[in-house]
Amino acid sequence: MGIETLSLLLVGVLFGCLALGLWVGFALIAVGLVAMLMASSAPVELVFATKVWGALNVWDLTALPMFIWMGEILFRSRLSSDMFSGLAPLTTRLPGRLLHANIFGCALFAAVSGSSAATTATVGRMSVPELTRRGYDARMIIGTLAGSGTFGFLIPPSIILIVYGAATEQSIARLFLAGIGPGLLLAALFSGYTMLWAMMNRDRMPAAEPATSLGDKLRALMLLGPTILLIVAVIGSIYAGLASPTEAAVVGVLGALVLSGIGGSLNWQSTWGALRGATITTCMIAFILAGAAFLTVAMGYTGIPRALAAWIGQQGYSAHALLAALVVFFIVLGMFLDGISIVVLTTSVILPMVLAAGIDPIWFGIFLVLVVEMSQITPPVGFNLFVLQSITGRGIFEIARYAFPFFVLLVLATAILTLFPEIALWIPQAVLAR
Repeated sequence: MGIETLSLLLVGVLFGCLALGLWVGFALIAVGLVAMLMASSAPVELVFATKVWGALNVWDLTALPMFIWMGEILFRSRLSSDMFSGLAPLTTRLPGRLLHANIFGCALFAAVSGSSAATTATVGRMSVPELTRRGYDARMIIGTLAGSGTFGFLIPPSIILIVYGAATEQSIARLFLAGIGPGLLLAALFSGYTMLWAMMNRDRMPAAEPATSLGDKLRALMLLGPTILLIVAVIGSIYAGLASPTEAAVVGVLGALVLSGIGGSLNWQSTWGALRGATITTCMIAFILAGAAFLTVAMGYTGIPRALAAWIGQQGYSAHALLAALVVFFIVLGMFLDGISIVVLTTSVILPMVLAAGIDPIWFGIFLVLVVEMSQITPPVGFNLFVLQSITGRGIFEIARYAFPFFVLLVLATAILTLFPEIALWIPQAVLAR
């Protein structure tokens, strides 16, 4: 069987399994099994066992369940309500006023959760009813939340950056550092667009609220104190060289338990719910990683990655042309797969091409996360859209339409990052040079 025919067969098997509702991890294993049976006489069971064990027996992955657990604990605490209450008085002077609480709230919560869906759900459950009650435009309430919820993928400690680092054997600490600049860029773009929209649509903004006093702003900063303290403890310990990402994750869990206890939300019910939620999410990701690891070695037996890399090399694409093609490829793929599945499924095939084009793998990790963020707000499989549907009761495509301007801003941020790679690389280089 030729490589072209085999490639079409494997794509058909993958989408057939997904259409039947098979979990992504098992769908990847099924594709790998078909590939091994069609292209190799190697013992499938031995290859499967060896590769899956090797993929999951990675020390860096230990940080994954800990950061997920930290996010689950905070999700059940008073942190989100305190965070919104703390941000509200600080945004009253900006055009767009409390709409910025969505953006800044998501940025802050992303820095302590690492999950896009958790960020959207936590901030959304607090902000959507409050902003709706105050008369803000539904399009912007949902749009700012859908777009800003994707910060959970980019702003460290990002779960997807841990997965990328483990899959490509890159430094997770360097990836965390590289995510800071693009995260700030994205927050600035979203905030700037919100201010511009508010100035151009004054008739769709609610009446201005009373000015806040200096005392109100100081009290607001005190409410933000626990969140900022936890961010400093987790991220600062990594950047200062005091802890590895795994050790910092443990610090984060302990800090989250302390904050939850102080806030009065630490009880057996919340503790069990956090453990159960973290276990389910971790197992889901582990199955995807196991399936992707087996599929990767199976694809090696088929020769498809080598043929694809050779074909791209023959096209003579420049680095920018290759990246533009990858943006389109990932956007299409993101319509059908979640972000983590995209990363683990494609990196083994695409990374050799990226390295051959002279692209820094740390920078490419941030580029990949930015593009994968778009998949969170593109139908029909956009996790942030599903979260917002459960919060607002609106249709997926209606929410996607409201989120479209922020999708465009994500594309713009990707273009800026491509033209100015120092946005991602300067901080890791500066810290490591000390």
